[in-house]
Amino acid sequence: MKKLIEKIIYISRWLLFPVYMGLSFGFILLTLKFFQKVLCTIPELFMIDESGLILTVLSLVDIALVGGLLVMVMFSSYENFILKMTVDDKHQKLSWMGKMDVNSIKNKVASSIVAISSVHLLRLFMEAEKVSDNKIMWSVIVHLTFVLSAFGMSYIDRMGKK
Repeated sequence: MKKLIEKIIYISRWLLFPVYMGLSFGFILLTLKFFQKVLCTIPELFMIDESGLILTVLSLVDIALVGGLLVMVMFSSYENFILKMTVDDKHQKLSWMGKMDVNSIKNKVASSIVAISSVHLLRLFMEAEKVSDNKIMWSVIVHLTFVLSAFGMSYIDRMGKK
């Protein structure tokens, strides 16, 4: 009975597969949104001011950061929880594939969230005259919470390795 339960639990890891496929679909949507933003900006390029262009570029950076986070989570989680990926061409294999454990994924996710939050905060500061002080204050508080959480997780991870 114990062996059967263990086998069922072990096989159930494949239930994560549709989740990772959903993340792939989310990545496709982000890519489409990225190019939509680029294509919508091109006709307006000479009519928007410098700060408007910077805000657009920051939005593109934001999408790229979220996309990179998705890829990292999909690949690493798949390899950690379902099955090792086999990439035949060593030039195509990403250097971090097969080397990230659950703790390093957590730290990468936390640092990516801090980077994404930083971009959002920078965009907010660029539009500070249009944004209420209360919203700016709460955005800074949330960002600092992300930063402290990332440091805390990193510290706990280092303590665990000692």
